[in-house]
Amino acid sequence: MSALFNFQSLLLVILLFICTCTYVRAVAPSLVDRNKVGFPGLLFKAARVVGERLSPYVGLACLTMAITHLFK
Repeated sequence: MSALFNFQSLLLVILLFICTCTYVRAVAPSLVDRNKVGFPGLLFKAARVVGERLSPYVGLACLTMAITHLFK
């Protein structure tokens, strides 16, 4: 089944994308920070969610997904 049709898989893909963008911004900030508009700006916006604003919702979602995958 595709990740688009399974909510849990879709949520996992989104969380991994957000965390990956944050990691890329920490390693190479010039790569992410120079693109702030358009489709490449999505990397910048995703990195800001976790990296600078420390969203408790993303942290809680990561923790919940980790627990569900451990006991699945």
